Amino acid sequence: MLTTLVSKVQEYTENPDPLANAAGTIAIVVAVNQPFYPLYLHVIVGAAAWPAWLTLLSTPFFLMVPVIARRNSLLGRAMLPIAGVANTVLCVKLFGVASAVELFLLPCVLLGAILFRPRERATMVLVLTVPFAAYLGLDWNLGPPMKVFSSSTYNSIIAVHAVSVAALTALVGLLFARSRREVGRN
Repeated sequence: MLTTLVSKVQEYTENPDPLANAAGTIAIVVAVNQPFYPLYLHVIVGAAAWPAWLTLLSTPFFLMVPVIARRNSLLGRAMLPIAGVANTVLCVKLFGVASAVELFLLPCVLLGAILFRPRERATMVLVLTVPFAAYLGLDWNLGPPMKVFSSSTYNSIIAVHAVSVAALTALVGLLFARSRREVGRN
């Protein structure tokens, strides 16, 4: 059963463009993991984690990346880091900068830098502008978070965010290395 599910996901993300294939795979991994985020926070803060369920509003955007990438590889690849930034901005509004959820902008920057070919530099620059603009504008534009926690609770939330960002960055690196090998073969 698990093999069938993995096969279906691979079929859904499959794209002849290795970079679009990597973007689609990352997008689906993020989408599949999104329902766990509120559960992790619930373990840490209990029922006060309810705003985390609002992060699921971004799930359809991640699920659409492979579909859009099949129609337009460049647009699909650009959509992934932009959806990540939008999700991060939402999380900052929900839990504030003290939660260190802004760390998720780092994989967005990484994706913005590696998902594009040299001839797509203009798109790369535009996409790379989005996480930097979000970071510079977050503190003073979003207002107070929906939920504020104690320092010790924020420390636990920060640990979850740091481990999640590290895991996502590792996944991006592994998939990018594979996609580069495939690009080299073509």
